[in-house]
Amino acid sequence: MDNSNQLAYYIEDLWSRGFKLSDEDVHFIYFGKNSTRAPEWKIILSLQVTLRYQRAFDGSFFLSVLELLEKDFVKNRRQADSVLKRKGFA
Repeated sequence: MDNSNQLAYYIEDLWSRGFKLSDEDVHFIYFGKNSTRAPEWKIILSLQVTLRYQRAFDGSFFLSVLELLEKDFVKNRRQADSVLKRKGFA
């Protein structure tokens, strides 16, 4: 899979599974990506956490999770999981 399109593929996969994000939601996700300059794996993880705990897309929750992962200078998935667990998301 092309790393530069991971997020687009993930959103398309959600759509194919029946979880339909609105155009506004998708634009907000890309806004979060551009404003934090986070790698796509962090965007996808933040989106997964948001959907798991909110049961729907919540832009402010998504952005909070994304900023948490960026603020703590998380470098890999293991560190991300540790930060999320420490904050009660696991």
